[in-house]
Amino acid sequence: MALSDTAIRSAKGKNAAYKLFDDGGLHILVSPSGSKLWRLKYRFDGKEKQLALGSYPATTLKEARKQRDEARELLEIRMAATNPQ
Repeated sequence: MALSDTAIRSAKGKNAAYKLFDDGGLHILVSPSGSKLWRLKYRFDGKEKQLALGSYPATTLKEARKQRDEARELLEIRMAATNPQ
């Protein structure tokens, strides 16, 4: 299920960090202090990795989704170059 700006704004810090998930590996990490950081989870070369996309609200939901799409395109190009068919 896709995230909404309202859900992100209402997210508060808890005892431990937690994630709110969007589509395509994009999520926002909410720290115990209440800071919100955009992350993109992906796999490359069989290994799981994460890419930092900025903090909320400096990076909006719309901008984070755009960055996710751009990063996915670059990953596809890179994977095609390393695994020619």
